[in-house]
Amino acid sequence: MWLYILAGALLGFALAYLFFELRFRLRLRSLSKSYDVKRGKFVEQLVPYLQDFPYNPEDVRFIGAPVDFVVFDGLSDGKDVEIVFVEVKSGKSDLNEREKRIRDAVENKRVKYVVYRQ
Repeated sequence: MWLYILAGALLGFALAYLFFELRFRLRLRSLSKSYDVKRGKFVEQLVPYLQDFPYNPEDVRFIGAPVDFVVFDGLSDGKDVEIVFVEVKSGKSDLNEREKRIRDAVENKRVKYVVYRQ
């Protein structure tokens, strides 16, 4: 009889250990992913100051979402202004569905300028 009690207790401890280990790993993965996202947003804001960035940092406005930057190219130089939407990607990452829809709207000239008065 005591053998069954011991086996049940060991099984209970093993299941509890596996449960808490799984929760710990999931939490650790979540924290790691959260850190990566925050680090990525921070690094994105530094992009206009990189040497190979093709636009004047004074003309760049960080938005973050749904695109990373809007560039008013030529504005600080007093030249004709070209408005450029910039999405920063690293590695092999691709545009998500929302970013593709914005790209398509710009490419198909579905862009307006509106003055809103109160």
